[in-house]
Amino acid sequence: MTTTPSSSPRTIDQNRILQQLATELSIRPNQATAAVDLLDDGATVPFIARYRKEATGGLDDGVLRELEVRLLYLRELETRRIAILDSIEQQGKLNPELLSEITSADTKQRLEDLYTPYKPKRRTRAQIAREAGLEALLQKILDNPANDPLVLAEAFVGEAPFDSSKAALDGARDILSENQAENADLLASLREYLWNSGLLYAKVVEGKEQEGNKFQDWFDFSETLRTLPSHRTLALLRGRQQGVLTLRLGLTEEQEALHPHPCIERIAELSNSAARFDSQATAHEAWMAEVCRWTWRVKLLTLFETELITRLREQGEQEATRVFAANLRDLLLAAPAGHKSVLGLDPGIRTGVKVAAIDTTGKLLETVTIYPFEPRRDVEGSLKTLAAIAKKHNIELVAVGNGTASRETEKLVSELQSRHPELQLTRVSVSEAGASVYSASELAAKEFPELDVSLRGAVSIARRLQDPLAELVKIEPKAIGVGQYQHDVNQRELARSLEAVVEDCVNAVGVDVNTASAPLLMHVSGLNATLAKNIVEWRNSNGAFLSRKQLLDVPRFGPKAFEQAAGFLRIPNAENPLDASAVHPEAYPVAERILARIQKQAKEVMGQSGALKGLSPNDFTDERFGLPTVQDIFAEFEKPGRDPRPEFSTATFMEGVTKISDLIPGMTLEGVVTNVANFGAFVDVGVHQDGLVHISALSDQFVSDPRDVVRVGQTVKVKVLEVDEPRKRISLSMRLNDDIPSSRPAGGDSDRRSSGGGKPQRNNSRAPQRREEPAMNNAMAAAFAKLRK
Repeated sequence: MTTTPSSSPRTIDQNRILQQLATELSIRPNQATAAVDLLDDGATVPFIARYRKEATGGLDDGVLRELEVRLLYLRELETRRIAILDSIEQQGKLNPELLSEITSADTKQRLEDLYTPYKPKRRTRAQIAREAGLEALLQKILDNPANDPLVLAEAFVGEAPFDSSKAALDGARDILSENQAENADLLASLREYLWNSGLLYAKVVEGKEQEGNKFQDWFDFSETLRTLPSHRTLALLRGRQQGVLTLRLGLTEEQEALHPHPCIERIAELSNSAARFDSQATAHEAWMAEVCRWTWRVKLLTLFETELITRLREQGEQEATRVFAANLRDLLLAAPAGHKSVLGLDPGIRTGVKVAAIDTTGKLLETVTIYPFEPRRDVEGSLKTLAAIAKKHNIELVAVGNGTASRETEKLVSELQSRHPELQLTRVSVSEAGASVYSASELAAKEFPELDVSLRGAVSIARRLQDPLAELVKIEPKAIGVGQYQHDVNQRELARSLEAVVEDCVNAVGVDVNTASAPLLMHVSGLNATLAKNIVEWRNSNGAFLSRKQLLDVPRFGPKAFEQAAGFLRIPNAENPLDASAVHPEAYPVAERILARIQKQAKEVMGQSGALKGLSPNDFTDERFGLPTVQDIFAEFEKPGRDPRPEFSTATFMEGVTKISDLIPGMTLEGVVTNVANFGAFVDVGVHQDGLVHISALSDQFVSDPRDVVRVGQTVKVKVLEVDEPRKRISLSMRLNDDIPSSRPAGGDSDRRSSGGGKPQRNNSRAPQRREEPAMNNAMAAAFAKLRK
């Protein structure tokens, strides 16, 4: 029985989507409805999280970001559902049972499985057999299990290619095999079985042993799919992409040796096949067994291998993107030095050290290049120049880029501090990651058209110490270098995720509209590149903004943009102190009622702890503004425009330790976390090569996620465990009481503890001990080295 065509076009079931969002995110349906309505109306996640708490029940930006992603997926799912239903209906094959199954499908994979038998496809062997009338033979075989299928096929011998009993029987086999391979329930069951029981096997391509040496840990490797950690998956896929490794899906060696193969047996069971696999089988049972084998080997094995490796890749990419986004958030929200004059030094040897002085607002004051190293070795002249600039511009901080010659440059600055204590300079090492990208960018060329590219890097280094967020937003996030396998993941999804992080960070901190650059402004809620540019141009033509209301005078800055952006744009020293706070202009009447109650002006209350003592936020709620908004206003009165970033502090590298050969096992050093991966953290200890603190050495307690212990930019104390100078590998520990390993044998496995769960398995041998993630470590080391050049 088929259904009649729908009288009206199918539409997306919005209620279904809202209910599923509420269930998945563990929120109330009305919260999901409010959030979706606001997003559809053009509201941004930061705006909803900060200024629409009453509507959403206080959903934070993390939940809202997840909701935003899932909303897109579910709408795509519904759109695909409608397309599939329309397609099957047009074929006249949509019956009530199929309609119900498609309607209840909750993933894209389930939808595609159900659609497989009806999907337009190239003419298959099974279709050719059907056209030759061999479906009747198949039915006869199924209805007569006591008869030999080959004998039954004699009556169906016809024209080529079915001009013999065997050929006719093969045609019936192709039809039954295709039916089995298009059974959605069978596909779902086998897929789940393989995911839980299957292994991914890797082998080296013959003749690629030397060329692919960095992948040698995977030359003879296997691990269960469900325990394979994301970084290892991406390492294996990179090895395959480079032609070094071959990958295949399988079961354990013991299971693979079983007869019948477990998957073939499941096909027989799930398709209600009367198959029998031993020597006592009848001709009918043996033929059915052969069909199940054919289905597995010809139809399904390659399909599932491709599908499940793709699933691994997608999960690996999602995790890599999550790690990158988390590290980027930590870097953007690193402690700013604040309004201090800074001298930025971009180290170099033969090309000289580039110097840039900026004032407390980030304005460039002076640039120069000094040559304290080879070949000129003008140390005295360099010190004299630096002292003069520092004195002239009242420099407080010296930012030294951490690239080539950074330790030599730090030593030069140390000498400057020693000779001129009256300057009271503080030396800070600053990551150069992405500085060269900014220097050569169109933005930098517009900002400093007369400045040499190399000197722009020194300006960037100085500014990122003063305000990391304001400077790093000028650089494409991928160039900052705090990800794992960032070039191997879906670039569109990576860009979307990183842009969301930048937007959340910028709006969490807030922006001074009178000093912010266009690149920073464009990340403010409700603004884009055009509006950001218009704000800067208006400011340049008319002077500083005196109030938030003046934003409406900016070309194309309409009411909607004002609603979304105003609360995040701050105007220090405005006539109305609320304009410098996170209180949204729409809520000013509430603030004014609070001030009227205590009979004071805003400037008398702002920043005064206890000024609202005795007042209850409940007394100032109304139909529009509930308790969450009023509580936020109270908090802003006490600490207006509070910055969520931590207090500024600096790490001190050990004097005399400037290169990897200076490291001695047992040393305790101070360093800065430069990157956090799933298997540990990379730490800069000042020797031009980051060391790795493996996840097992981060804490005396069990650690499942390294970011629970360390964050990018954090200052930490580490102990040197091992130094492999030829391969430029440094093993560190944050467990300062750890014993230093003696000459460690190559066959141990203490370093096989991984963030990914299960222990990797080897065929016939144990894995080398210090080779946990060679491809990852080499790739990260190469990436950092490249960024620092």
